[in-house]
Amino acid sequence: MSGELFPYTPREGQRRLVDLVGSACSIRSHLIVESGTGTGKTVCALCGALGSQGRQGSKLLYLTRTNSQQRQVMFELRRIGGGRFFGVAIQGRRNTCPLAVADEELVGGSPEELSKVCSERKARVLKGDEEACPYFATTMAVDLQTVTKYMRRELPTAEEFSAYCRDLRLCPYETAKMHVPAADVVAAPYIMFFDGFIRHNLLDWMGCTSSDLNVLVDEAHNLPSYARELRSSRLSEITLKLAHTEIDEFGDSEIAEGISLRDLVAILQNTLDRAVEEYLIDEDGVIPQTLLEEELMFATGATSHRLKGMLSQAMNYGEMVRDARRAAGRLPRSFVHRIANFLIFWHTLEEGEYVKLIVKSDVSAFEAYCLDASLACKPLHECRSTIHMSGTLRPLEDYAASIGLPRETVMESIPSPFPAENRLVVYADDVTTKYEDIERDPSIIGRISDHIANLLKGCPKNTIIFYPSYATMDRICGLVDCALDGRSIYREERSMGQPELMDIVKGFKGSSSAAIMHAVAGGRISEGIDFPGDEMEMVIIAGIPYPKPTARHRALQYFCEIRYGDGWAQAVKAPTTRKLLQSMGRLIRSETDRGLAIVLDRRVVHFNDVLSARRSNGLVEDALEFFG
Repeated sequence: MSGELFPYTPREGQRRLVDLVGSACSIRSHLIVESGTGTGKTVCALCGALGSQGRQGSKLLYLTRTNSQQRQVMFELRRIGGGRFFGVAIQGRRNTCPLAVADEELVGGSPEELSKVCSERKARVLKGDEEACPYFATTMAVDLQTVTKYMRRELPTAEEFSAYCRDLRLCPYETAKMHVPAADVVAAPYIMFFDGFIRHNLLDWMGCTSSDLNVLVDEAHNLPSYARELRSSRLSEITLKLAHTEIDEFGDSEIAEGISLRDLVAILQNTLDRAVEEYLIDEDGVIPQTLLEEELMFATGATSHRLKGMLSQAMNYGEMVRDARRAAGRLPRSFVHRIANFLIFWHTLEEGEYVKLIVKSDVSAFEAYCLDASLACKPLHECRSTIHMSGTLRPLEDYAASIGLPRETVMESIPSPFPAENRLVVYADDVTTKYEDIERDPSIIGRISDHIANLLKGCPKNTIIFYPSYATMDRICGLVDCALDGRSIYREERSMGQPELMDIVKGFKGSSSAAIMHAVAGGRISEGIDFPGDEMEMVIIAGIPYPKPTARHRALQYFCEIRYGDGWAQAVKAPTTRKLLQSMGRLIRSETDRGLAIVLDRRVVHFNDVLSARRSNGLVEDALEFFG
């Protein structure tokens, strides 16, 4: 049945991928599969899973990292279509709730906070107060048969469905939720499964348990770092300042004899300041495991047991603040509650699973950074089957180990069906972005910018330049832009919102002259956005995107060394390889695409087992020869 569903003429390897996914769903196994970018993984996975589900009665939860990947799921489901399968794309309230989108306070709420606001307003509507949420009131009052027919006929993306509902004054979030139980496929962002609070609600909406789910993780190379970040936590000086403001508004409270909430916040701020002075190196630093607890006990004269009681009192105060704000129609948020919750979490951490840090970028903060991605990935073990797909997952065994999949997990790498001669990778061996080398010879930056400018002038193609970091991009792109005249130049910015990002992508793709894009390897431009044909023909990688050697990353490397036996391969080489392959993967999206990748860093030879890059004797000459 899986093969019958496939809506295109299959390429080499696609039937194999369909069969692998179908088999995993049928025999209830875990599958890790690497298949190159542009090889149709989404449609293959859908056909394989849906072909199996028709016999098994299970559901497919298709998890994506970005909205563009989620849209692709719905586009491909339409092609499979024929009315046989129903899919729903869901996103969180922050993106779909009409009230949250229009309210500056609500749009910054956490999923749990927005859920509480939503529950309270829905309860008021059901008691007759339709103004509490007119969108929910309309949703409950109208016959949704027309909406259901639209959803089954059009299989809309989350964005399309939100626009459709807003025109009808319906709540997109609640309306989509009502249709989830009937869906064969639910496309959702990672957080809806890996966050325990949201997963519980999602399973409730779907009317199933984890054991009924086939879970597909798209762009799975992102999962280990995402899982570590999800389980990490910070307490910043901003939270401490906002807690002071909260105490001003709701009043101070004694949490132990002679100790008030304001005292607690002041002690934390002083401890944070001293930790910055003593332990911060560059942007972070490891602090002793018991530093924070000892400072709190010393400053308050409390025992460990008494300290727990103080935090319990702070939690009770926070609950009072949250209730008061909810009753006033505000976001049920308490910064005192957040502080107490963080300190309780901090005190209970397992030393081998977390590293405790002092960090400073724009603001100072304590950070409990999770080293073990498998902690957040444990729910995968409860599922009927899991499928992990990406164009860049090698080594597959390392990926499986990092998220805790069992030894019997099926692993397969499917070769690219595209002609090898359609992509050329060359490198320059006279430059590098290695920090020590640039410190000894600052002229390297000038040589890199000269290489880029000469390539852009000598071979005018739509080109993206990927840098290892925003800092490196800042040092080089200005020099490059000054050497060019009349070219359309675009730049990915760190703080750029999704609509603004898509605007510059659209401008780059539609430029009448050969356009230039400055971007960061591992950023949003390098993943999940297609540039077929002549929309992009040349990629320049201006430096190997090694992880920055921070205290956080050194701790992760040490953890991987102890846990898996090769910390450098797991924590350094593997993620760097994936960033390189993802950046180059934007080039070739079909059998007819041709693309040139130029790496401006001699250290690329350490990745030649994967990249097959050859040394260039003349970059412009190589480019002109390749493009004929």
